[in-house]
Amino acid sequence: METETLIFFITTITSAYLVWFWFLTRTLTGPRVWPIFGSLPGLVANRSRIHDWIADNLRSTGSASTYQTCILPLPFIARRQALYTVTCNPRNLEHMLKSRFENYPKGPILQSAFHDLLGEGIFNSDGDVWLMQRKTAALEFTTRTLRQAMARWANRSIKTRLWHILETASATGAPVDLQDLLLRLTFDNICGLTFGKDPETLSPDLPDNPFSSAFDSATESTLQRLLYPSFLWRLKKLFNLGAERRLSRSLRVVNTYMTEAIKARKLTPSDDLLSRFMKKRDAEGKFFPSSVLRRIALNFVLAGRDTSSVALSWFFYNVMKNPSIEDRILDEIARVLTETRGPDRLKWVSDPLEYEELERLVYLKAALTETLRLHPSVPEDVKYVVSDDVLPDGTRVHAGSTVTYSIYSVGRMESIWGEDCEEFKPERWLSTGLDRFEPPKDVYRFVSFNAGPRTCLGKDLAYLQMKSIASAVLMRHRLSMVPGCGAKQKMSLTLFMKGGLRVHVHDRGLV
Repeated sequence: METETLIFFITTITSAYLVWFWFLTRTLTGPRVWPIFGSLPGLVANRSRIHDWIADNLRSTGSASTYQTCILPLPFIARRQALYTVTCNPRNLEHMLKSRFENYPKGPILQSAFHDLLGEGIFNSDGDVWLMQRKTAALEFTTRTLRQAMARWANRSIKTRLWHILETASATGAPVDLQDLLLRLTFDNICGLTFGKDPETLSPDLPDNPFSSAFDSATESTLQRLLYPSFLWRLKKLFNLGAERRLSRSLRVVNTYMTEAIKARKLTPSDDLLSRFMKKRDAEGKFFPSSVLRRIALNFVLAGRDTSSVALSWFFYNVMKNPSIEDRILDEIARVLTETRGPDRLKWVSDPLEYEELERLVYLKAALTETLRLHPSVPEDVKYVVSDDVLPDGTRVHAGSTVTYSIYSVGRMESIWGEDCEEFKPERWLSTGLDRFEPPKDVYRFVSFNAGPRTCLGKDLAYLQMKSIASAVLMRHRLSMVPGCGAKQKMSLTLFMKGGLRVHVHDRGLV
């Protein structure tokens, strides 16, 4: 009798759940919904192409501007969180990132996962804590001297390291992993700009650097927290297991390095970001303590390294696939250098382009922007819903749930960018005369640098660094992909290439 009662109870509960789940999902747009399992089968089956899968589902909702939102029902969780909202509708993005900004913060899930690494730094905070840091940072990032400092750091690394590595590769015929070189280069640059200390990870022997390795390990271990329910990674942290043990070890190395950098800057102030923040005061009129300065610096290092290097990797990938675009970039560089350095081609390649020369590379900026449209460094972003709301397209979102906005999908919607949306076409960013960069009038069609109050403060610095590196590589060398290198996307928060970007380097014969 007890067995029959148990079977009846299980059957009743399961049937009730299936009926509830059917009513919950019967009118949803998006991927196929399976009984019991919801959208999980599709999510698992497409995990190696998750960004394209999301774009496919958003595209299938229709071409009208009122669509571009889908719902992924996830089983066996609380009712209000059972429907996982994903959108790329520009009006929805404007609603979340600007109109109702306070209702869509980063939220407790992301903040708790990143707290050990980033604390309450600018990229992991909301409300007054975020606003105070934002205002302080904005004063520094708008200065011309900071952009000039970035140009100096980038040019020094290019001239003394990157060019030598590429020349050796060209002479020997050995392929290089361009993505790895770019990661090292941008890491050295952002560390130099942030706290005036060059870790020199981009050297001919490509050495392991304790701080760089620990920083990578800490970032990877932190990202793994997002793959599990919070109670699970907290339990692993309590017992110091697996990724949590690696994170703890890595953070000790990172914090030690940062503490020494702060001590050095207090003894010998410089013109780096850390020294500038040491002179600032918080809302109570007090100088920032070392613990806060450490988090501020780490936030800038995290934001300034991966994003630019990943964007450059996809830029070179697109240029190699489009030789005519490469020719136009080279023509523009030659025109600018002729005007600034004269007709002597040897003078062109004697030094990387200076700040004023880089500012004149309009077509190159358009090509970099087109890269970010199709391959945004951060392909998806997540917002937490504070209170019940209705998005402009009519989608209801519930308090305590999350909304993902797919930056990757925005650039691949025909209804947003036209029939040629998947073509690499820098001209779409230029005025009719092709002599002026022209961003879209609707800024929520292009959110690779975020939008609204959280628009990236380092946008101009990022363009400057990318133009410096791209022009320096292309004016001396031609690149070709190693056969079989497909440049597949790595499934992570940043759009890395899985397996790197292996290329052959060919000398253009100008040196």
